[in-house]
Amino acid sequence: MKYLVSACLAGHSCSYDGLPRTCAVVERLVREGRAVPVCPECLGGLPVPRPASEIQGGTGVDVLEGRARVVNCKGEDVTGAFIRGARAVLEIARNHGIRAAILKARSPSCGYDRIYDGSFSGKVKTGHGVTAALLVESGFQIFTEEDVEKEWPAHGADWPGENVIV
Repeated sequence: MKYLVSACLAGHSCSYDGLPRTCAVVERLVREGRAVPVCPECLGGLPVPRPASEIQGGTGVDVLEGRARVVNCKGEDVTGAFIRGARAVLEIARNHGIRAAILKARSPSCGYDRIYDGSFSGKVKTGHGVTAALLVESGFQIFTEEDVEKEWPAHGADWPGENVIV
């Protein structure tokens, strides 16, 4: 089974500040050929580094439905790039037959269940980022690096692996 993974978790320097957010579990999955790294924000056309962005007026679901927008800390609307990136990620996943992902927690693109609240204050709210929302809507099983870092030791070297139900 292959996973889609946030490229920053695989050690790629693609986060908004140009730094990786390396996760050993994700690096291992990529090294073993069990994961495909993607960065929705880069795929959407945003540079590295770039101003930090957050969703304002809702969550990733609301962005996809046109009720909220993604704004960077300079006040620029970058919603279009986030939507383009999410769609590109979904296409890559479909091309590889992937149905599960390990994504960067709290990110406006990749955040699952909890994202920053749009105030640039470090506070979080319930909801998914834009890419995570599109993947959930498309039937994907989503994990964050926090899930795999916590669960991997309890389940052994094969987790996440063939026993994950997707």
